[in-house]
Amino acid sequence: MTHKLIILFKTPPNPADFQQRWSTEFVPLAERLPGLRRITVSWATGGPAGSVDIHLVYELHFDSLEALTAAMMSPAGVAAGQGLVRLAGQQATLLFAEHSEDAPYDHARPLA
Repeated sequence: MTHKLIILFKTPPNPADFQQRWSTEFVPLAERLPGLRRITVSWATGGPAGSVDIHLVYELHFDSLEALTAAMMSPAGVAAGQGLVRLAGQQATLLFAEHSEDAPYDHARPLA
């Protein structure tokens, strides 16, 4: 199992400005984190009940929780944290998650 840092960004007042600043100011800092293995980006388009107050989900994958916390405490992590505050302030939620992936069960295959 790996670990990831998930950053949920609320919908900003000016999405075009946010997207430009996110990609030019924050992403270059975040992607310098030591031990970073993979990145996933999801732009929210809504939910089952319609619109949602989440604009972007940014996931930074690491080999372990120890690697993730070390990256956050590194000089690159401190710089990325400061960049995040400048970009989103209180409009971002950060969380750690244990991560695993699997393929969906093949329902056409008979049970043994």
